[in-house]
Amino acid sequence: MKKGHFEKNFLSGVLFLYLLLFFPVILRKRPIKVWIYVYLMNAITNGFLDKLLVKYKIITYPVRLFPNKVKINVLFDFLVYPLFTVLFNQITLKDRPFLILRKLFLFMGPMYFLEHWAVQKTNLIKWHKGWKGYHSFFSLTIKSLISRLFIELFRRIRKNRGLFQD
Repeated sequence: MKKGHFEKNFLSGVLFLYLLLFFPVILRKRPIKVWIYVYLMNAITNGFLDKLLVKYKIITYPVRLFPNKVKINVLFDFLVYPLFTVLFNQITLKDRPFLILRKLFLFMGPMYFLEHWAVQKTNLIKWHKGWKGYHSFFSLTIKSLISRLFIELFRRIRKNRGLFQD
C-alpha cells in the first residue's frame, strides 16, 4: 500500500463530511451574519496560531491537504474547527456558564481522542518539543471559551440595541 494512502482517504472523507454539514450548520439559526463572523474569525485565528506552532516545529503535519502550498492543517484550521465553533455557539446560545462548560467538555472529549488516535496510529500529525494531547485539549478549550465569550458580548450589545433576535 502506498505511503500516506489511508491518511489521504481519511482527509478526503473528513472534507466530504464537512461539505455535507456546512450549510445546515451555518443556516441552522439566525442571525446568519453572526455565525459567518464567528466562522471567519475562528478560521483566521486558527491559521495564525497553527502557523506559529508549525514555524517553531512544535507540531508537524506530514500528510495534509495542499502539501506543496502550506505546512498547516488547512482542513482542521479553516474548515472543521470553525464549523465546530459555530455549532458549539449555536447549541450553547442561551445556556448558563456551568452548562456551557459541561457541553464544551462533551465536545472536546471526542476531539481529544481523535487527535490522540491520529498521532499514535497515522501520519497526519506529529507532536514535538514536549507537546502532548492535553496541550491541544486545553488550548482548544480556552479558544472555544474565548469565542463563546465574544459571542455573548456581541449578543448583549446587539440585544441592547434591538438588533439580535434569539
